Amino acid sequence: MNVLEDYMVDPRLSLLDKTRIQAQVLVPVLRALRVELGKEKADAIVKQALRDWSKQLFADVGGRVEGSARRKWAAMHTALADVTEREVKVEMRRHDKEALEFDVTHCRFAEFFRALGEPELGALLVCATDFDIVAAGGSEVSLSRDQTLMQGAPSCTFRYAFAPRS
Repeated sequence: MNVLEDYMVDPRLSLLDKTRIQAQVLVPVLRALRVELGKEKADAIVKQALRDWSKQLFADVGGRVEGSARRKWAAMHTALADVTEREVKVEMRRHDKEALEFDVTHCRFAEFFRALGEPELGALLVCATDFDIVAAGGSEVSLSRDQTLMQGAPSCTFRYAFAPRS
C-alpha cells in the first residue's frame, strides 16, 4: 500500500490528473476572490488555506508511517517519487548517506500551471508539499531548493541533507 493512497483519493488517476481537477475548482474561486478582494488579499487567503491544508495532510500521512522521522520522510518521498516519475525528468547529482541531490529538468506540473497563468498556485499545490514532507523528517532531513521550473528557472534544484544517524 502506498503511504499517499488517501491523498491520491483514486489510485487510477495520476497525480497530474488529480492536480488538474483541483485547479479546475481552485482557479475560478481564486479569480473570483481577486475580483472581490483584490489580488494581494485573495492570494494571501488562498496561500494560507492551501499551506495549512498541505501541512496538516502530510503531518497526518507521516503520522501513519511507523519508525523514525527519517523513515517517515523516506516513505513519503519514495511514494511521491513513484507517483510523479512519469511527469518529471530528473538528473541525479548525489545520493549517499549524507545527501540526496537532484535537479528536475522537465516538469509537466510546471507546464500546466504556467499555461494557466497561475504558477503561484502550482507552487502552492505541488512545489510546497516537498517541504511539508521534509517536516515529517524533523531535524533528521532538511531541504533547500534555490529555484523551480514553476518560477521560470531552467530546473528545480533539490538538495536534501541528512543528519548523521546516531
